[in-house]
Amino acid sequence: MTQKYYAIVTNLGASKIANAAALGTKLNITQMAVGDGGGTLPTPNASQAKLVNEVRRAAINTLSIDPSNASQMIAEQVIPETSGGFWIREMGLFDADGTLIAVCNTPETYKPALQEGSGRTQTVRMMLIINSTDAITLKIDPSVVLATRKYVDDSILTVSQYADKLLADHLAAENPHKQYLQAANALKEIKDAGLITKVLANLGLKAAAQRDVGTGANQIPDISAFTGGLLTNGWAKIPLAGGTSLIVQAGSYSSADTASTSFKLNFPIAFPKGCAGLVLTAWQGDGGVTYGHTGRNATGATIKRPSVNLPFYFDWIAVGE
Repeated sequence: MTQKYYAIVTNLGASKIANAAALGTKLNITQMAVGDGGGTLPTPNASQAKLVNEVRRAAINTLSIDPSNASQMIAEQVIPETSGGFWIREMGLFDADGTLIAVCNTPETYKPALQEGSGRTQTVRMMLIINSTDAITLKIDPSVVLATRKYVDDSILTVSQYADKLLADHLAAENPHKQYLQAANALKEIKDAGLITKVLANLGLKAAAQRDVGTGANQIPDISAFTGGLLTNGWAKIPLAGGTSLIVQAGSYSSADTASTSFKLNFPIAFPKGCAGLVLTAWQGDGGVTYGHTGRNATGATIKRPSVNLPFYFDWIAVGE
């Protein structure tokens, strides 16, 4: 059977498409026209520059590549129910310059007008085989075109799938709101961002609250760094302003020796600059003995008591630098 309905590229259209492909530019298809063929079914002719009898021309709604045929282009226009009162037997595609790029004939159909008592929204399509579809693009004005129901449904589905993916990615993310501090990690995030100085300044903290922990100059001592227990002959160093440190040493002493009236108490560590003070306290039950000391220096002192026949029982504390 001889093909009755078909579409062809006009000579002018073929020239423009070839020129666009050669220059790497785009041919903008902007409008589609329908006509009644002058009352009979026309035969498309490549030399045509216009339709036999154009009855309506408007912007194209979509221009796409056929997903099943990469060399086939599909143009579509929606004719609203307010437009009608004519037969459709031919269609043509026009570029931005008004040049007829392609033409086709189509099975005749009547598009009624509302004034006739009937109206419908009608979609017309032209399918065209072109060697270089990359050279053709659609140029539309969104304010004047209409969308088909399928186009809207497909768009809604695409948007819905995209939104679902965004939500799923958001819920799966470990920290989807990186612009906010997480309560559990806030202090670490502040430190990692190098914002500690700004935070302390905004809190209005004094100098003591802004010191680092350590044993260096102008630092707050780390209690875990203290050596020994103070009740078991130990010591602690407390950094002071100006690069010096206050050293506190303390302990207890007991001896069953009742014959000696003195002995040498050695500090756990030597004071680098000297001992500033030494206090002795007798234990309860030691008969009210008062202890004294002589020869105090950086390493210790000689402890004395006024009588014998009693053991040594006392606590001591020494401070210095």
